[in-house]
Amino acid sequence: MSDDVHEVYAVRYASHARKRAENYIFGDPHDEITSIAYYVWVIKGPHGTFVCDTGFDEAAATERGRKIIKPVGEGLKALGIEPDHVDHVIATHMHWDHAGNYDLFPNARYHIQDTEMAYATGRCMCHKMLRIPFSESDVHAMVSKVFADRVEFHDGDEELAPGITVHKIGGHSKGLQCVRVKTKRGYVVVASDCCHLYSHIDEGRVFPITYSVGDTLEGYKKLLKLSSSRHHMVPGHDPLVTSLYPAAKAGLENWVVRLDVEPKI
Repeated sequence: MSDDVHEVYAVRYASHARKRAENYIFGDPHDEITSIAYYVWVIKGPHGTFVCDTGFDEAAATERGRKIIKPVGEGLKALGIEPDHVDHVIATHMHWDHAGNYDLFPNARYHIQDTEMAYATGRCMCHKMLRIPFSESDVHAMVSKVFADRVEFHDGDEELAPGITVHKIGGHSKGLQCVRVKTKRGYVVVASDCCHLYSHIDEGRVFPITYSVGDTLEGYKKLLKLSSSRHHMVPGHDPLVTSLYPAAKAGLENWVVRLDVEPKI
């Protein structure tokens, strides 16, 4: 493998049934039940293992009314990865469904944008509405990691390793970042919540929970510029991801899929 070429995987660990209209600002004319999926992502290559986001556990799922399909740690082990051997965790943002399981990676260094940490611990959290997507315990855990010298802060676009870069987008959360990975099929962008669903970027629509609508919409342009093509951009919550991309290996269908190979389009 080249020094800057990596494998990328999506691990689906939970789901949530909801009305389609709940996925868009201004709703949607189709009054039907749909679902959103919850993922963490894994980058494997010559510079170690990077896990992108940490998901949530059973306690958080019960509290928020979500359904865990298989715990995050189980999905990683299906890829042959022991969580305590993970070198780096990229925190795209601090929302509860991306920043839980905070004891799962005891030896990893965490990568987060300056803006997101300031947002999650600053004056905006005085507003109940802005606090909704955050978990106090998750934020406390990240602060503890700062004091344990396990956090690296980033300001905008930065390289974490050859072929792996983070890019500040904002929008859904003030310091939200995406991850760009060089793979054998080109540059794959793990959008996380910079784009929840394919329909958001394709139709210019926005998920209801958002810090800035303008930054979200402008962020779509940046996602497409960073990706080798529209089909190299992977949204953060679309169930289609596990049907478009092949299983990492036999037996992992609709659970762990490989993103560095061509999707079924």
